[in-house]
Amino acid sequence: MKGHPNDHLVRLAHSHLYPGITFEAPPDATDFLLLFTDDSESRTRLLRDTAGRPVLRVGARMNPKGTVVDEQVWEVRELVEDGGLLVLRLGNPIPAAPTR
Repeated sequence: MKGHPNDHLVRLAHSHLYPGITFEAPPDATDFLLLFTDDSESRTRLLRDTAGRPVLRVGARMNPKGTVVDEQVWEVRELVEDGGLLVLRLGNPIPAAPTR
C-alpha cells in the first residue's frame, strides 16, 4: 500500500500524534493507514466508545530508528465533514485499561 495512491492512506505532516493535531481522512474510512513523515505507518480505526463518542485507535508501529511506538487510543475532539473529507482533531490519548 505504501507509495501508491489509495483512498484509505492518510499522510500526516508530522512524525507523531499529539493533542490538537488535525488531519483529513476519507469520509467512509473507519479503517485506514496513517503514514507519518518518518515513513513509519500504522493501521488506524475510527471507533466509538461505550458512550458513543468517537475515538481513534492507532496500531503499534516501528519507526526507522527501530523504536516501537505502542498502540494508542485517542479522544477525537472534533469530527467534521468538509469538502468530502472528514477532518479530525485529536484530544488527549486515553490511558490503556488496567489489566489483571
